[in-house]
Amino acid sequence: MKENTMDVKCCMYKQNRLYEKLKNAVIDMDEEEAGKTAEEIVSSGADIPKAVEYGLVGGMDVVAKYYDEETYFIPEVLMCADAMYAGMAPLKKAMPVSAETGQHVIVIGSVFGDTHDIGKNIVALFLEGSGFKVINLGRDVAPEVFVDAAEKYNADIIVISTLMTTTMWGMKDVIEMLKVRGLRDRVKVMVGGKPLSLNFAKKIGADGYSHDAKAAVALAKKLIYEDYSLQK
Repeated sequence: MKENTMDVKCCMYKQNRLYEKLKNAVIDMDEEEAGKTAEEIVSSGADIPKAVEYGLVGGMDVVAKYYDEETYFIPEVLMCADAMYAGMAPLKKAMPVSAETGQHVIVIGSVFGDTHDIGKNIVALFLEGSGFKVINLGRDVAPEVFVDAAEKYNADIIVISTLMTTTMWGMKDVIEMLKVRGLRDRVKVMVGGKPLSLNFAKKIGADGYSHDAKAAVALAKKLIYEDYSLQK
């Protein structure tokens, strides 16, 4: 009995070391190491969902912190994302069906008329790194494209961004179209971007506003798990 307990503890220790190694590979922007460690995790029979949670998501949580503190900037975040994707590839192949299909879905894009997408892409990376399934529609996205995608992918949240004051009111068009399609009660709407504010988000009927990538992740979790909304 004692030997079995020791074996279990030893196995858990080895698995935790692998998760930590994967986490550090993401933080260190080491794409090759992330891929190799993920393959080692799969071949060792370790818990795949835990590897995603503690390794990839844990790593991106630290990256988000560094980005918020201005220790990392956009180039570093993109390289960390490459490492995350390298680690995700072998894990995704081995992912239990129930774990993958249980993901919450977020549709994201820049509002119609806005061709800026760097900030939006950073938000998308952090959301994906935090365990969400993200459908990135790109930039200059028409209202019907947002709503079509939300319906097609059974999305929990639509995230809309803009850096232009001339396009910000187009976000309300997406919300109105959700109402017309009968989807507004099911799909939450997050907005973000330099010219926006919390008051503007409330005014157009959005459920939440975030000013950066880290805040966007926290808000998405709040919208889904706490049923939060600015409109309540």
